[in-house]
Amino acid sequence: MIVSSVSKRRLSSSLTWIAKLSLPAKIGGVVILFWIITALTVSHWGLPDPMQMAGRRLLAPNLKNWLGTDALGRDVLSRTLYGAVYSVPIALLVVAAGVAIGAVLGAIAGYVGGVVDGAIMRLVDVTVSFPPILLAMTVAATLGPGIVNAALAMVIVWWPVYARLMRAQVLEVKEREHVEAAIAGGAGHLRILRVHILPLCWTPILINATMDFGQVVLLAASLSFIGLGATPPSPEWGSMISEGASRFYNWWIALGPGIAILSLVLGFSFLGDGLRDLLDPRSK
Repeated sequence: MIVSSVSKRRLSSSLTWIAKLSLPAKIGGVVILFWIITALTVSHWGLPDPMQMAGRRLLAPNLKNWLGTDALGRDVLSRTLYGAVYSVPIALLVVAAGVAIGAVLGAIAGYVGGVVDGAIMRLVDVTVSFPPILLAMTVAATLGPGIVNAALAMVIVWWPVYARLMRAQVLEVKEREHVEAAIAGGAGHLRILRVHILPLCWTPILINATMDFGQVVLLAASLSFIGLGATPPSPEWGSMISEGASRFYNWWIALGPGIAILSLVLGFSFLGDGLRDLLDPRSK
């Protein structure tokens, strides 16, 4: 009974929290949920095999192939939906890894200070001194084409953002009275950081991470577009757009993946804006 009561309260709290989101944020959440469900279940939808011919080459959109076929006769709609299997997990893994690495190093830098802070921040400065797309291209080209290497390249690009953000939050929170009281009470450094500082630092991290999901999807597609991400015949959105770019008059080849990327980027942007308004009232 107690467990059931706690679960009901948590569910009620979650529903209330969702209800407070703005309409664009809710729409963005629905779009994101659609692509997550697609990535998890598309293999059970009975769609044509994205690697095999589903009709004649370069068929325009028709009743059988809603988005037509590509140069090898593969169904464009099927390949677009299967592309979520690549793009959505990669975005989740890259942002999660970037947050984990950046938050840990930023928290250490902000709390310890001194030489440790200087060393970590100089590493951050060196990393962010390169344009993100150029740095990602350089790392991916060094490691070689492939979706895993592209993901590693994007993690290297993204972690400094969260390191700076977390450091700034820790520097601000550790000067508050409750932290000074914990220090005076003899609390250990790890407990002070874990209990008294970090719980107050996650709001900007969460908002920034939500907005970054869309940017990661866009960067992953960009790397695949130039041949440094997922390799053909993988149904990845960037490589599909690259194929479509070489066949300008067969516009439907790039239409599906283009709409998919646009919807996912806008979905995360809308949701991030909604979370910012909800969690940080000062932003209004």
